Amino acid sequence: QQIPWSSCGVNTTTQICWGSIAFMCSHSTQPFGDAIWILSFQNNWQKIIQKLMQFFLIMSPYLFCSSLDLLPALSGEESTKCFFQELVNILLNYVSASFRRNSKVLDFHHPHQLKEGLEGFRLELPDQPENLEQLLVDCRDTLKYGIKTGHPRFFNQLSSGLDVIGLAGEWLTSTANTNMFTYEVSPVFILMEEVLLRKMQEIVGWSEEMGDGIFCPGGTISNLYSVHLARYYFFPEVKTKGMTDLPRLTLFTSAHVSISSIHIWSCIILSRNILSHYSVKKSAAVLGIGSENVVVVKCDDRGRMIPAELEYSIITAKDKGCVPIYVNATAGTTVYGAFDPIRVIADICERHRLWLHVDAAWGGGLLMSKRHRMKLEGIERAWSVTWNPHKMMGAPLQCSAILVKKKGLLQECNQLCAEYLFQTDKHYDTSYDTGDKTIQCGRHVDVFKLWLMWKAKGLEGFGSQVNKCLENAEYLFNKIKQRPDFELVFNSKPEHSNVCFWYIPPSLRNMPMCTNNKHHMTSVAPKIKAQMMENGMTMIGYQPLGDKVNFFRCVISNPATQTEDVDFLLEEIARIGQDIKLQLTETN
Repeated sequence: QQIPWSSCGVNTTTQICWGSIAFMCSHSTQPFGDAIWILSFQNNWQKIIQKLMQFFLIMSPYLFCSSLDLLPALSGEESTKCFFQELVNILLNYVSASFRRNSKVLDFHHPHQLKEGLEGFRLELPDQPENLEQLLVDCRDTLKYGIKTGHPRFFNQLSSGLDVIGLAGEWLTSTANTNMFTYEVSPVFILMEEVLLRKMQEIVGWSEEMGDGIFCPGGTISNLYSVHLARYYFFPEVKTKGMTDLPRLTLFTSAHVSISSIHIWSCIILSRNILSHYSVKKSAAVLGIGSENVVVVKCDDRGRMIPAELEYSIITAKDKGCVPIYVNATAGTTVYGAFDPIRVIADICERHRLWLHVDAAWGGGLLMSKRHRMKLEGIERAWSVTWNPHKMMGAPLQCSAILVKKKGLLQECNQLCAEYLFQTDKHYDTSYDTGDKTIQCGRHVDVFKLWLMWKAKGLEGFGSQVNKCLENAEYLFNKIKQRPDFELVFNSKPEHSNVCFWYIPPSLRNMPMCTNNKHHMTSVAPKIKAQMMENGMTMIGYQPLGDKVNFFRCVISNPATQTEDVDFLLEEIARIGQDIKLQLTETN
């Protein structure tokens, strides 16, 4: 509309054709391919018009139809089939692009830009139904402006990758659209959950007589269950009488940073300078125990809980009138990827009769690897375990399990016998009505995608996948050691696939980390990350921790990632960092 066609000598027919082409490319499920096809014919209008006719024949049902024309509408089967076929094309194009290294990880836009609308993509909700063609465009644009977490060069989160079998499982789960509270509405999925939980308990090391569990909406909720169960186990009256008659309970978790230079301990106070595992603190707050009654235990320089400090903390808590009930040992910390010494911590918990929970949300996947499972030595002695297959095992989000050693405890703790769901006179075995074991009522089906992936890979396949991710992490670690422009946060080999490091601009290399240089180093990672997101070709996270200024944390959990992707990440950081150098020099 804004081109002066007449002054260019372009007639009306040509205007219509080019306008139609523009419309087709902006609304096609594969706009880039269609644009290339058209350009290849240049001025061969006969072939271009033929392509336009094909396009409008395909899209015409969507231009003039709305969701009211789909099933369950009469004669809606064909429209539904066509709609799904177009949607599948969009999804397949996205999946394919996620694995192409020349495609972007993200097409970044600021919140105000997305809210204002981009190229026909609008977030506002209409009063009148829009046509199916617009809905397909919305689906395509939603993926376009999101993040390709399955991209081999996405290193930003613990959960990454795009498992095709797992994706198929998620699609089937949504199609079934059922609930996990009773056998009568979810017979196959309930039995699949039982099989999966039994297999996971076996891998942890529990006997067949032991073990219970459920799949939960994320690791934080799984950890919440562990604290909830521990409190009920020691004080069952809390279920009916609440906290009023209970003593002051105390929970223990690792600090996640070394505090070797600061000897701080308090039964009640949680120092603001120490980063406790936030989900344990949050659980204490939600359950009425109180976040100030979470005691963080001193760690070594690598971020592992020091057992002697744990025992000292427990004894001190008792001396101050507190009642310790629960210890959280972490198998794979979020930032450093550290593993607490579970076996020694279990000895301490046995001596003091405390509930031992192992948060293996991140590290649980290593149990699938014969090479790395020894890092969780002693996990079989835990009373409960959190394990997130959506992290190292690559299951689509979300997929988290709480495993409980004592059979029947989940039911005792949470059961309220709602008669409209859990009738005792049903004609089948009602022990398979698992809904009364949970805090929630409705529960999403998170098991099928993992069950299907397990069938496709087997234990050996998962083990190989884990090994490859840790090999890539070790490769990154070794590359950084060889480069003068990077510095490792730890000089020891990574325990997990977390690698933490700084990029050092040229102006700050070979200089002591004085207060002024620390100030400059604090801004390096955020500036590089900002430019990296604008470029969109890779993505990595950063954070400060304790006395350490902002550093990059690379986590590798995507089996599609290769060493060439690790090399690309380092080169991209270094390339962007050259501009940081000039800004810092000017500041000095």
